[in-house]
Amino acid sequence: MTEPLRPSQVLDALRPIVDPDFQKSIVDLGFIKDLKIEDRHVSFAIELTTPACPVKAEFERAARERVGAIPGVGNVAVTMTANTRQAARGAGGGSQMASLPGVRNIIAVASGKGGVGKSTTAINLALTLRDRGAKVGVLDADVYGPSLALLTGAHGRPDTTPDRKIMPLYAQGLKLMSMAFFMTDDSPVIWRGPMVHGLIKQFLTDVKWGELDYLVVDMPPGTGDAALTLTQMAPLSGAVIVTTANDLSLIDARKGLQMFEKVGVPILGIVENMSFFTPPELPDRKYYLFGQGGGERVARELGVEFLGEVPIDPRVATDGDVGRPIVVSEPDSPSAVAFRDIAGKIARKVARLAIESPPVADANITWVKH
Repeated sequence: MTEPLRPSQVLDALRPIVDPDFQKSIVDLGFIKDLKIEDRHVSFAIELTTPACPVKAEFERAARERVGAIPGVGNVAVTMTANTRQAARGAGGGSQMASLPGVRNIIAVASGKGGVGKSTTAINLALTLRDRGAKVGVLDADVYGPSLALLTGAHGRPDTTPDRKIMPLYAQGLKLMSMAFFMTDDSPVIWRGPMVHGLIKQFLTDVKWGELDYLVVDMPPGTGDAALTLTQMAPLSGAVIVTTANDLSLIDARKGLQMFEKVGVPILGIVENMSFFTPPELPDRKYYLFGQGGGERVARELGVEFLGEVPIDPRVATDGDVGRPIVVSEPDSPSAVAFRDIAGKIARKVARLAIESPPVADANITWVKH
């Protein structure tokens, strides 16, 4: 007579599966939940630290194979879940810090100067996180040059609730908020600092974001009043710096990075956008039009992670101009692949910061299962 299966056998089979970020077994990390054994049938959940985990499929395959190889096991059911934990927030704003109930992580996408593709990077990263199962919102904080409406095809004026909260628009599977949704023509926004400060505060405190795993903030370019207001008021989990490889952009990227460091916001890494061009007829060639390796060099010098290169692709601009970002319009293109790889690194780094940092004292934040 065959001995009944024991939970310890299943856990021992799963123990060799190691999370690459924490360098520990998923068993020792407590990722295995709801383990049940019924006759020859084994079921359990693997509870990850983010629904956007890029190795989710690898974990599921390895777990199914390892448990299925135990003598006596007939069927294996693996459920992939996630508990998105809130990372520690930047503390530079002190009493000014806004509270966003239900928003677990806020990621700033910034650049030291305009024209490096910051907004395009922000929306493509947000869409990639959405595709991996996360609940994502995007705040277009570039008051003077809002681009979210163009990049997503979202139009219309947001509704308000009876308690005077602003409801974000919903498009491309994302919750969206932008100054562009309140503009009625193409007139330029001509505001002084205090007015910009008030609008940013309103976007942070009066928008009803609901439950989000990630709120991606498309920061204003540079390190002026608007950008500084956001770093002081938004409880940021981390910042991504977007640059090109030329020296002028890199100089400004350093300034942006230093701004976040001064207010205690972790730097998630540097993205080098428009890194190289590959002609369709020469798929093995790379032409570095703005110089080569600048982003990686600055990341190394400043001791932050280099998240990757995004190649030049004319479709990024043409498709984005009609509200179809490249990860949607051309998901197999080199640029889309690069954005997916970078988004995976960001999700993993935010999750690691959340585990390694002290818990956030906020009664509104709960662990949410997806």
